[in-house]
Amino acid sequence: MKDPRDIIVRPVITEKSMQLLEDNKYTFVVAREANKIEIKRALEEIFNVKVKAVNTANFKGKKKRLGRYPYGYKPRWKKAIVTLAEGSKPIELFEGR
Repeated sequence: MKDPRDIIVRPVITEKSMQLLEDNKYTFVVAREANKIEIKRALEEIFNVKVKAVNTANFKGKKKRLGRYPYGYKPRWKKAIVTLAEGSKPIELFEGR
């Protein structure tokens, strides 16, 4: 079994993700090879919450100039939008908004 802290990389802090908090939805960057079931188990274990649903999206690496080289690519990444179950306590990580 994978370590849950290897699956959940970091939270996403943007205007849109902060608006989603009102709907009890939290956004995280997750490991690209993680599936929805692993993401759900990792969040439930780390934050001690009940997860209702997990939606994921994969993003391609964007082309970027790199010094003397014509271009390179930013890394690919995966985002998970997690909906908590009704009555579940909020994740403390996002409380300082």
